[in-house]
Amino acid sequence: MMAFFWQGALLLSLAAAISVYADMKLDCMPDYVSLVWTESRSQADTSLFRLGNCFPTSSSAREAVFNVDLSDCNFNRMVSGNQMVYTNDLTYVSSPDSLIPPFTHQVVCAYERPKDWHPLIYDPVFNTYGQADLVFHIGLMNDDFSGPAVSTSFPLGSFIPIMASVEQNTHQPLLLLLEECVAATTPELQPESSLYPIITNKGCLVDSRTSRSKFEVRQKSSEIHLSLQAFRFALGEEVFIHCKLVAWDPSGLDNTKKACHYVKEHGWELLDNPAYSNLCDCCESSCKSRRMRSVASGKHGVVQTAVLGPMTITDGKS
Repeated sequence: MMAFFWQGALLLSLAAAISVYADMKLDCMPDYVSLVWTESRSQADTSLFRLGNCFPTSSSAREAVFNVDLSDCNFNRMVSGNQMVYTNDLTYVSSPDSLIPPFTHQVVCAYERPKDWHPLIYDPVFNTYGQADLVFHIGLMNDDFSGPAVSTSFPLGSFIPIMASVEQNTHQPLLLLLEECVAATTPELQPESSLYPIITNKGCLVDSRTSRSKFEVRQKSSEIHLSLQAFRFALGEEVFIHCKLVAWDPSGLDNTKKACHYVKEHGWELLDNPAYSNLCDCCESSCKSRRMRSVASGKHGVVQTAVLGPMTITDGKS
């Protein structure tokens, strides 16, 4: 689609900003970007690098590699004169007790503007929920999360693949979390509603204690994939899943902003960095809350409620 940009492609590298402890190789190709960050500090965890909202395509002890399309990872495009410039941030997301503090490095690719180029009219396919310049989505997916589900009926014991995501106008990376999810038989929660808890206690997938439910490995920080094992609650009836979605600063994980699931023979595990699974210890008791600050004001997070359904769980024996 963008191959005609290649002839005028320029590589802009801000070498002065690169740490003496690392080296960045950036190749701006016709329709994608290849970036390799080589880190000399043994304390660095290369899996914690993010390009916009994208996780590394691959990582090793010393390198984080990204091979991504310009249409992915929240690249910001700007047209200036005869140039079309794409910018993004390479971010290192570390924990508060890490020896290496979080840092950000700008990534820039500039191309010659095609003579026949003109801006497209934005025509969104769908918006689920909008708040503070963010658009949240939640939906049922097929088995490998590559597209929408073809059915809303799930046999008891099978997996219900659920994806939630957040879109933003800027390329500041955000981490999407599911703070709470409950199943009910009504599209609106009522005081008398019968509920089945799925995620409680600020991000604890409590259903995974007694089932095979789990969070899947992230592909993007702005998406979260949940494989929920179909439960017996409201068997044969219409079921709605009510969730509280949180768009959060990736460097701000704590015991109230997390995604934890229970791994048999191991215990509670933190999705985004198992080395810090101690953040999940409170899943067995109470994870204390703290006041949330708004992304819109340049702080930490935005909360959005969402409803998924109806769906039906059927008895596989019938």
